[in-house]
Amino acid sequence: MDRLYVAAEGAALRQEERRKAREIAAMLDEIERAATRFSQRSSMVLVDAAAGKSYVGLLSAKLVFDPAGRHARVITIERESARVQASLRAAQRLETRTAVECVEADISSAGAWPQQISIVAALHACGPAADTVMERTIAARARCLLLVPCCTSAAVPAVACAAARAQAIGIPRHAPVRRRFIQSIVDAERTLRLEAAGYETEVVEFVSPSVTPQNLLWRARFVGEEHRMNAARQALKRLTGN
Repeated sequence: MDRLYVAAEGAALRQEERRKAREIAAMLDEIERAATRFSQRSSMVLVDAAAGKSYVGLLSAKLVFDPAGRHARVITIERESARVQASLRAAQRLETRTAVECVEADISSAGAWPQQISIVAALHACGPAADTVMERTIAARARCLLLVPCCTSAAVPAVACAAARAQAIGIPRHAPVRRRFIQSIVDAERTLRLEAAGYETEVVEFVSPSVTPQNLLWRARFVGEEHRMNAARQALKRLTGN
């Protein structure tokens, strides 16, 4: 990160960037673990969605795919032009054998997503962006999703349902109490939605809460097992009432 993004004599990573580096290192471990499920000879496609400055995508190319000698492509998708330009400058310094493409687009745009995706990674997809990443992953039938949502705002689709459920069963309005209840419903809805779409899903703490309070990782792998999908659909219906 220091060499690719700071690249100034005498400059160094700030404290928040060092914490970010620990998160990225954990994500790279997850990507490396997911990559082992694919044949060494197969061509892999990694999408770094809602990529920001593309830390995850670019460092995966250099530190995961290059050392393993994998034939891979990395596509980063980010809507903010300044961040895309920072990614492009970092990519020029990367010195990788892995093909890298930095796309300026909203993650909701189907045309921004490639075909035959092996892994989708999204680190701190904020608010409804996490749900959009899930939707595009499911639509593209990507083989694997590694998703770390960030903050939960009123724009998140499941929040309205969670708030109505909280009101109906008498969850106190005290913010710390109600916020935890709503977050639990949002997390459950996301998990069941992935399972209903055929993804075997685990939710794990990928780093310590002392690194970031948004430390939950959705680790999902497409298996398409019909019994599991039906059970998740029924559970999702009970949860949301739809």
